[in-house]
Amino acid sequence: METLIVHPENKEQLTALKAFMKAFKISFTEEKQGYDPEFVAMIKQGDEDLKAGKGVKVDVENLWK
Repeated sequence: METLIVHPENKEQLTALKAFMKAFKISFTEEKQGYDPEFVAMIKQGDEDLKAGKGVKVDVENLWK
């Protein structure tokens, strides 16, 4: 058989697709996609650095010069 990969655009479509496949006894698997763990660690480290006073403050007016 073939494998299909579908990309529902919203929760309603996802719910409808799941209901359809269950009604027709079509097996399917779900994969939850999350953020890359390295990226999450980097963001958390940045938050901790800011709380510790590490960082540079930039005035909005100076961004465009």
